[in-house]
Amino acid sequence: MLVVFPFALIAGFFGRIRGGNLMIRLCMLWADIWFTLIFIRHSKIYESPHDKKRSFIFVSNHISYLDAAIIVKAYRQPFRPLGKVEMARVPIFGYIYRNAIVTVDRSSAANRANSVRVLKSLINKGISVMVFPEGTFNMGTTPLKEFYDGAFRVAIETQTPVKPVLFLDAYRRMPYESLFLMTPGRSRIVYLDEIPVAGYTTADVKKLRDEVYAIMEQKLVEYGAARRTAISTN
Repeated sequence: MLVVFPFALIAGFFGRIRGGNLMIRLCMLWADIWFTLIFIRHSKIYESPHDKKRSFIFVSNHISYLDAAIIVKAYRQPFRPLGKVEMARVPIFGYIYRNAIVTVDRSSAANRANSVRVLKSLINKGISVMVFPEGTFNMGTTPLKEFYDGAFRVAIETQTPVKPVLFLDAYRRMPYESLFLMTPGRSRIVYLDEIPVAGYTTADVKKLRDEVYAIMEQKLVEYGAARRTAISTN
């Protein structure tokens, strides 16, 4: 981050859109180098072809601090993640975070509403958005926590398809119990089929949310990543 930071300062002069895109690209470069240095082998599985020129609402499961680094390995196109506002207070990293990520304070209804407006504006500019619909780590034994509605409401209101992307090995590589338990090994992500929202209305938010939840849950089971189990280096 210290190496990237001077370039991030320069990118900040290019505005929220162009500058944000530049910061995302810097983070992609950082992740490529960092994953190599810590011996984590990243790979992608596509269950169907993915068109990087189209905008999507990306949704992923959330179970590790490593997810933040996996994001910029997973999505190689203009996009903005939605992230917790608390992380913006971290020195150095916080500056990059604020300019590359749409922050949200879930304790504030006004802030949540503003974040949704920003997400819609980005989609209208052809920039995809990425959301962890669980909101926070899944610390239970079920494949997924209950989903929030926000991502699915934005998808319907902007008529943008939802693209689920699974992070299969993040917990194995870095369990959330301790940052010092990170291990080398594989880090797989799976691009699932997109879920169109044509014909859906705001009355169908729950229906879309539950549809996406069921698909992601089923696929996590199929790929053997459904439950938090003993730490493995496979």
